[in-house]
Amino acid sequence: MQMRQIADFPVSAIGLGAMPMSIEGRPGTDQAMTTILAALDAGVRHIDTACSYHLKAGEVGHNERLIAAALKQWKGDSSTVLVATKGGHLRPGDGSWTQNGDPAYLKSAAKQSAKDLGVDAIGLYYYHRPDPNVSYADSIGALVELLDEGVIVRAGISNASVDQIRQANELLGGRLAAVQNQYAPDHRSTQDTLEECAKQGIAFLPYSPLGGIARAKELGSRFAAYASVADARGVSPQQVALAWELAQGPHVIPIPGASRPESILDSVKAADLVLTADELATLDRS
Repeated sequence: MQMRQIADFPVSAIGLGAMPMSIEGRPGTDQAMTTILAALDAGVRHIDTACSYHLKAGEVGHNERLIAAALKQWKGDSSTVLVATKGGHLRPGDGSWTQNGDPAYLKSAAKQSAKDLGVDAIGLYYYHRPDPNVSYADSIGALVELLDEGVIVRAGISNASVDQIRQANELLGGRLAAVQNQYAPDHRSTQDTLEECAKQGIAFLPYSPLGGIARAKELGSRFAAYASVADARGVSPQQVALAWELAQGPHVIPIPGASRPESILDSVKAADLVLTADELATLDRS
């Protein structure tokens, strides 16, 4: 599979968003493990998770522990896989989401995530979502301390604006490794952040790159241009969407969610699907 970079770490051009394996509608443990192992065997070398990817209040870290178990079971070299997790966005257990950007909390959450992942240091740790009640600079300050203390190896931010990307990278002394924002055919309002990351040499990881869990299957019916290119190429509309995102720049690494092996195995094929200039122009206009 085509490879790209997150800072100094080579990763597959398509990563695995593991969230669907721990929230509403999640599969059984056996299916989840099979999905992760299928992704790894297919060449996926980047897995994205968060401590908040769980269903019930007492399950914080559920997704992280699932990934740790799969990597332990996998027969490949787990040191070649970059696992990213996030802190600062919480699920109380009632389906809602809250934020906590308090530096002390973020540092504590990162250390717990390291335990749940079974690692001495987290390969990539994101500040998940800005907390309006806490200074952004203070929250990023926690990432600086986590880096300096060796709790995390690389720092990232998610759900960030252009100004926040600039501020975070400055506070981190140029060590901002990745930005994870929503980006998809039906969500292009973050194009400016994608372009800012290109200017600064920062990896940009689109989450929900197929429009989200509930709408991914409908991508072809919602976007005629993607369906048309897919039919002409003999591939799925989902592959076309991911290939279009990859074509936005060599720093772009989509992380489609999956809870079935079939889903991630289809997605990884997008890494080798090169769209023509005419096809890209058509998709850009859609």
